[in-house]
Amino acid sequence: NPDIVFLIFLPPLLMEAAWYTSWNSFWKWKRSIFSLGFGLVFFTSIAIAYFTVSIIPGFTLALGFLLGGIISPPDAVAASSVLKGLKMPKRGITILEGESLVNDAASLTVFRFALAAILTGQFVFQKAAKDFIILSVMGIVVGLVIAHILYFVLRYWAKSSSITTPITLIAPYLMYIGAEQFHWSGVLAVVSGGLFLSFRSKDFFNYHTRIQAKEVWSTLGFLLNGFVFILIGLQLPVIISGLGEYSMAQAINYSLMISGIVIALRIVLVYVSAFLPRFLSAKVREREKSPGTKLPFIIGWAGMRGVVSLASALAVPLTLDNGDAFPHRNLVLFITFVVILITLVFQGLTLPFFLKWLKVEEVDDFKPVDEQIEAIRLHLAKESVIYLDTNYAPEMEKYETISRVKEQLLRSINATENAALNDSKVALGSVRKLYAQIMIELIALRRRGLYQLSKEKKYEDEVIREMEHTLDLEEARFNQ
Repeated sequence: NPDIVFLIFLPPLLMEAAWYTSWNSFWKWKRSIFSLGFGLVFFTSIAIAYFTVSIIPGFTLALGFLLGGIISPPDAVAASSVLKGLKMPKRGITILEGESLVNDAASLTVFRFALAAILTGQFVFQKAAKDFIILSVMGIVVGLVIAHILYFVLRYWAKSSSITTPITLIAPYLMYIGAEQFHWSGVLAVVSGGLFLSFRSKDFFNYHTRIQAKEVWSTLGFLLNGFVFILIGLQLPVIISGLGEYSMAQAINYSLMISGIVIALRIVLVYVSAFLPRFLSAKVREREKSPGTKLPFIIGWAGMRGVVSLASALAVPLTLDNGDAFPHRNLVLFITFVVILITLVFQGLTLPFFLKWLKVEEVDDFKPVDEQIEAIRLHLAKESVIYLDTNYAPEMEKYETISRVKEQLLRSINATENAALNDSKVALGSVRKLYAQIMIELIALRRRGLYQLSKEKKYEDEVIREMEHTLDLEEARFNQ
């Protein structure tokens, strides 16, 4: 049922994207994120609208905007999956993830207004602009109000992970339905509420809840992405058979041309977004280092379309308000499917090649991730030593077991500081990789020993499973 596609799939997918957005990085690169997030969607929608009207017989401008709103937002999850393990500048990753969050909201707004124009046959620009401001602002307000209520529930009442995690699953639906009930933007409600709860999650998440929620949301996101692709796959034979007046060759030809426009337009607009503000504003030139010519190309090429476009296409209703069949619905779905397929396969497979070939370097003053991790560990270890000296000095003198805690911390501090000095002539990254490799091998050795002990039946199964879980967590840490 197209009417419930958005309700089922969209809230949790938007919540997951908002939850894992780095607020500090998002705010640092807000100019690039918002210029791409809104500008790219609107320019793409306009270009696709007028292009489709000019080449597809019977295609109206409203249908063109509908298609433009569907295929304009890139999928950051797809780009992140392709870029995982590759050397990508931090600025690029932040812009891709932040842009995805913003352009999901922008594209779905375009989709909403275009769909309303098609269903009712009416579109007044002044009224649409007024409605856009109202539904956007009120959607954000509803999302923040519900998020604040849930924040107090999670912080002061929900003390168990078995309660907290389900509440985080219900939250996006409450925000979405709460806003849509008043015909405001459920999308912006989920995005704003998700960002707030993510920012304040340290106040109500303990270690167990954090681990459980991360695994649950990771699994849910994977399943929802998979289900959307399964749905479009199941509908594809019906879509192809229902192309009507258009032959398969015509539909493929339209899809290829539109895919080319979408890819080329994104690259051009990314370069415009990167350099036009620098040309016009001295403040931008002072505040931001030049991205160079390579990074904008990679950001532009990482415009794979994904699950939001699919969900939007599937949400196109079967009939108009008067009961007539929705015009060109199957063609819209077919074009969407081909655009997603081309961008995912063609751009997805070639993105790692371009990244390696262009040798894109970090353009900002960012410490490598492993250096940041070491610095944080060193800082926390020193604070821990001070805390022990302040609160447990008598106990450390009296009990050897307690004193060993401080000794281990001091050894860790000395080892880290000495490694930074002694290994400075060598690549520190190589040393850390070797350390991680050795630890993984030792964990594998301990796991084999644990398996042997379980076969000998000397210990209870619950104890063996608990030890196995501990080893799993250790291995996951070293494999990051």
